Amino acid sequence: MIRALKTLRAVQWAMLASILVYGIVGEVVGPVARGVDPALSYIFSTLAVGIVGTIFVVRRTLVLRAAENLATHPDDGLSLNHWQTGYIATYALCEALALFGLVLRFRGCQLQQSLLFYVGAFVLLVFFRPRQPASA
Repeated sequence: MIRALKTLRAVQWAMLASILVYGIVGEVVGPVARGVDPALSYIFSTLAVGIVGTIFVVRRTLVLRAAENLATHPDDGLSLNHWQTGYIATYALCEALALFGLVLRFRGCQLQQSLLFYVGAFVLLVFFRPRQPASA
């Protein structure tokens, strides 16, 4: 359990750092801000809302159920696998939000538009930090 927790924390920190790198790369390498088709921004915003909803579903179906089982049976390998997979899936979905911001920036959006995606992904990654299941 401790090893899995350390691994998840390392993954979380790496993804948090990558979001910061996306912001820097978008500003340094990205094109000069110009008008972008608003449909692209609307599509990414809609997808972002869907991804946030999916994050909560993944957490409820994988992470929380597995954590309940791990609290009573800490040696259950299947529950540990579900718990770890749920966190990694959550982090991958958060990372997708940040990538939406990077894509928008490379398509010519202003930093303020991309920043919403970066900040949203960063906050969700921090909020969903891995916690060891509490024993009952």
